[in-house]
Amino acid sequence: MLNKCKLCRAEGQKLFLKGARCYTDKCSISRRQSGPGEHGQMRKKESEYGLQLRAKQKVKRYYGLSEKQCKKYYNKVMKIKEGKTGENMLSLIERRLDNVIYRFGWATSRLQARQLVTHRNFYVNGIQTNIPSCIINVGDSLSLSEHGKKNNFLKEIIAAYATRNHPHWLEFSDQEHYQAKILKNPSRSDIDLEVDETLIVELYSK
Repeated sequence: MLNKCKLCRAEGQKLFLKGARCYTDKCSISRRQSGPGEHGQMRKKESEYGLQLRAKQKVKRYYGLSEKQCKKYYNKVMKIKEGKTGENMLSLIERRLDNVIYRFGWATSRLQARQLVTHRNFYVNGIQTNIPSCIINVGDSLSLSEHGKKNNFLKEIIAAYATRNHPHWLEFSDQEHYQAKILKNPSRSDIDLEVDETLIVELYSK
């Protein structure tokens, strides 16, 4: 299996899989943008199926999803009549608890956010949760659990990333006491992943 830096090089963009390292000059994408392997710079012209598969793989790697999860999100948004299916799918995935925690700057990577959630460091609407895939809805509130408030490692991360910009669909309702809320569903322009999501829809609709 490719390591995290090679996954980014394989996709040709930062997937922010290694936390703080991705924001420094040590990031492999900053130093070397060719694909991994001896023939990394030789990219063959991909078929239509290959492009669709590449788009799906990029989303799975970016958010840390399994194939089962990815297909589940597609099936769920297929029931939504408004909007574009691909954009609705990305918006839904973006509202996973582990991703929201990462977007707030309460973790340096989505993987770390997932670990912090499973260790019961957060409340969702005042209820302690350990499910990283939990979908956060408009109006929901997030905060540190009593366990999280005692986690000095977590508080150091939050302090270090306090000045990092977070998406405007999220808001710190009380930053001093580690409380935040969801203002609205993220739109496609709020998601910084360079991918053609329509290719994923085409792949799953076959």
